[in-house]
Amino acid sequence: MDGFVMQFVEGLKTTVLLALVSGALGMIVGLLAAAAKLSRFAPLRVVVGAYTTIVRGVPELLIILLIYFGGTVAISSFVGRYVEINAFSAGVLALTIVFGAYTAEIFRGAVLSISRGQIEAARSLGLHPWQTWLLIILPLMMRIALPALGNQWFSLIKETSLISIVGLTDIMRVAAVGAGSMRAPLTFYLAASALYLFLTSLALVVFNLLERRFAVRGH
Repeated sequence: MDGFVMQFVEGLKTTVLLALVSGALGMIVGLLAAAAKLSRFAPLRVVVGAYTTIVRGVPELLIILLIYFGGTVAISSFVGRYVEINAFSAGVLALTIVFGAYTAEIFRGAVLSISRGQIEAARSLGLHPWQTWLLIILPLMMRIALPALGNQWFSLIKETSLISIVGLTDIMRVAAVGAGSMRAPLTFYLAASALYLFLTSLALVVFNLLERRFAVRGH
């Protein structure tokens, strides 16, 4: 086990980086998708609605495999020779798509739960639509959406383990390699469980602090 400590540290770094990059990009995708689903342009609503429905209806593992192998085929066809897509890049893209689809519904629901009176009050002050979104809707939406976002973030951290199937050296991959080579699966998988529990517990503390901060601002 001692020889795998540094490998677990590197796997932890990879897992955290994967989650942070995918989460940040997924939040942007989610915000844009939510705005599209709330727009008055019907074709845009249909396209984005199809995106969220398909992604939420397909297992995350299948999305990862489709992007990894599909990306490899697409790039290889484009350049005329075999090029294997990077496992980290495939993971970021897959998790961004998944996280974006779920957060889009979270944000959409949060916006719909905002009192129309608050929005009308902002408009009566002569605020431009983008100012209304930035100064009124976005802060209120984030306060409402935080609990659901926290749950989705916990799911994202755990879903990073799926990327190990395409060769990414994350926590799960290190545990699987160690379990096989040292013939001690219980030890290595318990160590991996402890690391994931550490990450989700840390995330819980952060989201609790954020919820308190937004609650204070709301008062």
